[in-house]
Amino acid sequence: MSSQQPPTGLCAGRVVVVTGAGRGLGRAHALAFAAEGAKVVVNDLGVAADGLGPSATPGEEVVGEIRSRGGEAVAHGGDIATTEGADALIAVALDAFGRLDTLVNNAGFLRDRMLVNTGEDDWDAVMRVHLKGHFLPLRAAAAHWRAEAKAGRVPQARVVNTSSGAGLLGSVGQGNYSAAKAGILGLTMVAAAEMGRYGVQVNAIAPAARTRMTEQAFAATMAAPTEAGAFDAMAPENVSPLVVWLGADASAGVTGRVFEAEGGRITVMDGWRPGPTVDLAARWTPSTAGEATLKLLAASEPPLPAYGSR
Repeated sequence: MSSQQPPTGLCAGRVVVVTGAGRGLGRAHALAFAAEGAKVVVNDLGVAADGLGPSATPGEEVVGEIRSRGGEAVAHGGDIATTEGADALIAVALDAFGRLDTLVNNAGFLRDRMLVNTGEDDWDAVMRVHLKGHFLPLRAAAAHWRAEAKAGRVPQARVVNTSSGAGLLGSVGQGNYSAAKAGILGLTMVAAAEMGRYGVQVNAIAPAARTRMTEQAFAATMAAPTEAGAFDAMAPENVSPLVVWLGADASAGVTGRVFEAEGGRITVMDGWRPGPTVDLAARWTPSTAGEATLKLLAASEPPLPAYGSR
């Protein structure tokens, strides 16, 4: 939150877990939730931008920042892309604070390559941290919330997943990352549909901000402003207010949606919807199917280009 918008206690009493919260967007989210009164579990494995070299230091530093500002936080340094790590993450929240209200899945790293140069290890590593690293904490949290609901304690639970413009449109040189982020959108839709009966809302964001993961790809356009007091449109802190609101009681009724967030802009993404269609009520031949398809394409909106292809 900016100095012009002081905290309002929007998340007072809530317990929030943020994965990948040692740096970048995750750190900004953790600090923003704490500023709004939440108790925060700060997860971070402390790896480098390519996922190597784990260290507990970044997460512990964020916990220290929150506590220095009068907030409550604990660190979790486990690997949330393992069942043991994800289950332990939820257990830390319950053991430390007695409840769990919001899960923000944010952890990730990059192994960028053109498709023909992408190794199997690079593919698997990115899929693991982004897609499996969303699934396992979500599953662990959902199991807890379902048990609470069945015991008559229906939660007001929130999940915010982190996709990307790469998951929406694709991004040249990021086939593994784009596929993983697109998968997160599908996972979000399913979780929202399945968990609503248990008091759980699930949404996704596609943020754009200056972080370790984006600094090389957008170096020419993402420099921080040099003029004192100027709005830094690419600061990760710009994304956090939406995430905090989605993670709060105030977002009641909002679920299964995807939002782009960048600078001062918030966009509701409509996703795949049926466009022009034709029904022959019989089997097409290849030629007639092709003729019909060309007419449909002529009547439809052209797709937006993948990032890096313009």
